[in-house]
Amino acid sequence: MIGQKRINSYFTPVSKKRALNENSDGEEKTTGNGQQSEPKTLGEKQFTPVKKAKCGEEERSTRVSPPLSPEQLERIERNKKAALLRLASRNVPEGIGENWKKELMGEFSKSYFTKLVGFLAMERRHCTIYPPPHQVFNWTCLCDIRDVKVVILGQDPYHGPKQAHGLCFSVQKPVPAPPSLENMYRELASDIEGFEHPGHGDLTGWAKQGVLLLNAVLTVRAHQPNSHKDRGWEEFTDAVVAWLNKNLDGLVFMLWGAYAQKKGSCIDRKRHHVLQTAHPSPLSVHRGFFGSKHFSKTNELLVKAGKKPIDWKAL
Repeated sequence: MIGQKRINSYFTPVSKKRALNENSDGEEKTTGNGQQSEPKTLGEKQFTPVKKAKCGEEERSTRVSPPLSPEQLERIERNKKAALLRLASRNVPEGIGENWKKELMGEFSKSYFTKLVGFLAMERRHCTIYPPPHQVFNWTCLCDIRDVKVVILGQDPYHGPKQAHGLCFSVQKPVPAPPSLENMYRELASDIEGFEHPGHGDLTGWAKQGVLLLNAVLTVRAHQPNSHKDRGWEEFTDAVVAWLNKNLDGLVFMLWGAYAQKKGSCIDRKRHHVLQTAHPSPLSVHRGFFGSKHFSKTNELLVKAGKKPIDWKAL
């Protein structure tokens, strides 16, 4: 019976144990020999070892790193730029003009352009794509970026054989001029004294004088118009327009049709000149393109700004 009593003493109810061990401020605590300890005040409380360890962890987690020196920040920025240049150099397109490449280099390292390069590589392996790779950036090879005076925005390259060669509205010799270009020639004949149909559709002569003939999308599948729409070209050509808008002065933007006008909506019209009318397509040419006199108006604006006018007859 005595041994049994001793064993039972180890099984004190939980509620009783809690009552014996509680140590609230001002309460008495029973010691192991049955005596009562003196109540502890708030100032006499001590952190347990566990609490001390946690406190130390919090101090370490909130410890602030010393600020980087100007030399360290400069080195980080330099390394970042070098890494972006290495990435961009892998995506630099074939045939792009050197001064254009320099100013647009930041675009080639962006994720959208990397995806675009991969998409075009896949497309050229399985489909016929116009224009050929060496002509996609023809518009950057005929005039330095800082010599641009006039911008004509198109939408999509021609999708027939030997037509597209990197300039909007333009086709290679001896391909006949497409309908939209024929309508442009008709307007030129009524607007510019002495203009005669050149007998071809190659507008390289304008590009060499500073007329940027830029499509929003720069490639297309054969016989499938708009097949490369929303693949990344629009973002790239938006960057081109944004650079020109920001870094040059007194440009004349010729925006024909709703698509071109939307793409040119970011242009600073206090800094540049914007001429808008209908597209020269046979479907809309009679809605304002004929009689708009955009070619002579462009030259008037250039002369007023002290720039050399465009010889529209030099084709």
